[in-house]
Amino acid sequence: MTPTPPGYPAEDTVTEQFLGHRELLFSVVYNMLGSVTDTEDTLQEVWLAWAARHRGPGAEPVDNSRAYLTRVAVNQALARRAHLSRRRETYVGSWLPEPLLVARDDASDGAERAEALSMAVLVVLETLSPLERAVFVLHEVFGFAHPEIARILDRSPTAVRQLATRARRHVQARRPRHRPPRDQHARVTERFAEAALGGDLRALLEVLAPDVTLWTDGGGKGPAVSLRPVHGRDRVAAVFTAVARALPPGSVDIRYRPVAGDPGALVFSGESPLAVVVVDLAPDGEHIAGVFSVTNPDKLAGIHAPRP
Repeated sequence: MTPTPPGYPAEDTVTEQFLGHRELLFSVVYNMLGSVTDTEDTLQEVWLAWAARHRGPGAEPVDNSRAYLTRVAVNQALARRAHLSRRRETYVGSWLPEPLLVARDDASDGAERAEALSMAVLVVLETLSPLERAVFVLHEVFGFAHPEIARILDRSPTAVRQLATRARRHVQARRPRHRPPRDQHARVTERFAEAALGGDLRALLEVLAPDVTLWTDGGGKGPAVSLRPVHGRDRVAAVFTAVARALPPGSVDIRYRPVAGDPGALVFSGESPLAVVVVDLAPDGEHIAGVFSVTNPDKLAGIHAPRP
């Protein structure tokens, strides 16, 4: 039985149906918004709408609770998306998705909560329209058929197929599909983190691709080496060697945890998180094409130092 999370009443039939689909709803909404905080707020709104739907006297039962809840969640996420877009217009520096930590034993392909796109793909999805992103997530990630998506979005199947085609072409043009084995990705992540925080310039140059790009999201609150992306192996390596020189010896600790769809490096000072770093590999699987570093303390608030 799914445990009842904080904020929800003890299980009855209505609550149990909601909780039975909550992991799916969380994954769908997170992939649409890229924000753990906003995803949790959206799911609270979905719960309130779901509970209200059953409160009225003589309320008819819902035949397909999964389809009904997904429709409510997607449309709530689309409404919240408009607010997020306005908020990001004044965001300081690069905006990156809020890191979603995944428990190690939930990282298998069968875990719905772990069904989250990589950081690199989530960044590309930010350039889609909200409807294109919703269709892409529902179809490409969760396998909803176009007629199902049409009912969820209250659009015609033809319109949904057109949205799906545009979204897929856009994503593939900016993010060719290549997914290295997870253990290989994890090894390269560890090589990079140890070289970067250890100030090992030679090791950094060996692991970075010539055209690597570094994105740092400090949100104007956390440390950010640049408000704009840094391009090129030499410049990115210089950034991290300068960061390593500025750190007192033994002042930081690195832990490794899955972050959404990627292996990730979590950097702590004591119990306080300083950064979550995810790397995107080049097609050869051995070199790093992109580095995403989240240092905005608002986005790290829910991250706690895991046991080694």
